[in-house]
Amino acid sequence: MIAGAQTAGRGRRGHVWLSPPGSGLYVSVVLTPARATDRDRATTLITLAAGVALAEGLETATALRVDLKWPNDLFVARRKLGGILSEGVADSVVVGYGINVSEMAFPPDLAGRATSLETEAANPVDRARVLAETLAALARRYDDLLAGRFDAILDEWRARAPAARGARVSWTTSSGTQIGVTDGIDDRGALLVRMNARTERIVAGEVSWL
Repeated sequence: MIAGAQTAGRGRRGHVWLSPPGSGLYVSVVLTPARATDRDRATTLITLAAGVALAEGLETATALRVDLKWPNDLFVARRKLGGILSEGVADSVVVGYGINVSEMAFPPDLAGRATSLETEAANPVDRARVLAETLAALARRYDDLLAGRFDAILDEWRARAPAARGARVSWTTSSGTQIGVTDGIDDRGALLVRMNARTERIVAGEVSWL
């Protein structure tokens, strides 16, 4: 499914995703990691694989360097360009992604943190090419998932995620707010965070980057 606007755009954990008409590209793709040689690991890594694919597709379409932030955000020049939402449906996973394409008036709480392809490129962007290149890249990385080429995905993700090491983050547990320093991701895509003498493994939940 492809749309130029959403009336009820959602991000992770029920957050609102701003998606007014004419501003972005919104796509949902149904994938079936159950077909993979290692079904469980392919399912676990599907969001990271999608992030790598979208970064690669966007760079091909626009020549912009796209970075990733765990677990599902796309950044250009330290400002958020887009995001990914993966939701399981029976044996399939619906991977939805939204990309800010055109300049728009972001609300005050996002104005300094969000950007668009046309803002960063300083030129009009061909939406059809953005769509074609992102879908083509997603197909290639989906093939990697199905074939068990997980290291290829993880290595590229790590190369595009500077904040995955050495950044201060906080998150909430049943014991209260925790703070630590990122120490990369493991081979199943969990975020590793150092806290004094121990390392925490975060697989889900809301992480704030300090």
